[in-house]
Amino acid sequence: QVDVTAMVRLFGYVDVTDAGFLAAVLSIAFNPLFWNVVARWEHKTRALSRVFGSPHAACYCLGAVILMLNCVRSHCFTEAMKSQPKMEGLDSHWAYYSGLAILAVGTLFVISSFLALGFTGTFLGDYFGILMEAKVTHFPFSVLDNPMYWGSTAVYLGWSLMHASPAGLLLTAVVAISYTIAMLYEG
Repeated sequence: QVDVTAMVRLFGYVDVTDAGFLAAVLSIAFNPLFWNVVARWEHKTRALSRVFGSPHAACYCLGAVILMLNCVRSHCFTEAMKSQPKMEGLDSHWAYYSGLAILAVGTLFVISSFLALGFTGTFLGDYFGILMEAKVTHFPFSVLDNPMYWGSTAVYLGWSLMHASPAGLLLTAVVAISYTIAMLYEG
């Protein structure tokens, strides 16, 4: 039997009907859906490569759009956290510094993934026919699968802890679920 007391307490701090919270949930769910649909469409049709004149130009354009959407998602996430109450038990030095450490580890995974894959490897170049010479197996890929996704999730978790935000913790769970679904879809 599962004790749901902590979850009930967490939900007591979060207004899931708040427009800002809903905007954050929608932007979190939309991003991986968008890039997977567009990438698969490109793989089947090569339409973006034709429009932009080359697969590289099309991939760079999609990557720029994905980066902008990620900025929107992060903004919505932060605004949703700021509009909801803090949790007293998390509003402490230990939670702040724990969150900072988690955020730093997440950032390490995101940046090292990007450096290992490069721009086209990070932003779905394989769907454009831009293939890497070999599978990347060194850090951070030697530590865990999908380090970009898990690193990004850790960044949001750390950010939420630093802000003592139950809404942020719940939104981080939405990030983790969205990425898990994306990984299943991409795999």
